[in-house]
Amino acid sequence: MVRSPDFAVVDRLFESRVDPINNLLVDAEKVARACYAMARRFHRGGKLVVFGNGGPSTDAQHVAVEFVHPVIVGKRALPAISLTSDVATVTGVATGEGVDEVFAHQVRYLADPEDIALGISTHGNDENVLLGLEESSRRGLLTIGLVGGDGGVLAASDVDHVLVARADDPRVIKEVHVTMYHILWELVHVFFDQPGTLEPDVVA
Repeated sequence: MVRSPDFAVVDRLFESRVDPINNLLVDAEKVARACYAMARRFHRGGKLVVFGNGGPSTDAQHVAVEFVHPVIVGKRALPAISLTSDVATVTGVATGEGVDEVFAHQVRYLADPEDIALGISTHGNDENVLLGLEESSRRGLLTIGLVGGDGGVLAASDVDHVLVARADDPRVIKEVHVTMYHILWELVHVFFDQPGTLEPDVVA
């Protein structure tokens, strides 16, 4: 005998996604300000430097390829690198300097002051992500953090823009983060497509 599915469970699965997405809508102005700041840096010749710990390390790679090789035909490619892609460097630094230094060390030698640093952390307490953003800030980069839950220690730091996926379930946080960085990509291009929006003395 085939049992009927428990639709209450199904409903809860979908409902757990509603509030985090609605909170993203509430934070629309914060997201837009971060996108505008990113677009200005790109406009001046900066690049995006992305990093994340654990699962977000693959998000960092995803973000980088979205900017370097846009999936939407006709959108301009923008320079971006993921600090999680080079296994030799990551493991070498982790062995010699410690795991906490894997991003900060790379920022020192690969990033320029006009660049953008985007750090991704599920709970906001990853020390290597925090140190990477702190080093970026010291070097003059624009700093952006994608975090979840209550934002953790990263939300209380001096990061320029902190965007929080307000959820307790790490799976839901990841889902909201994917939506966030797709919006970052899209709005950066929206600003590029509006002549004079970024800097009137520079042709888009």
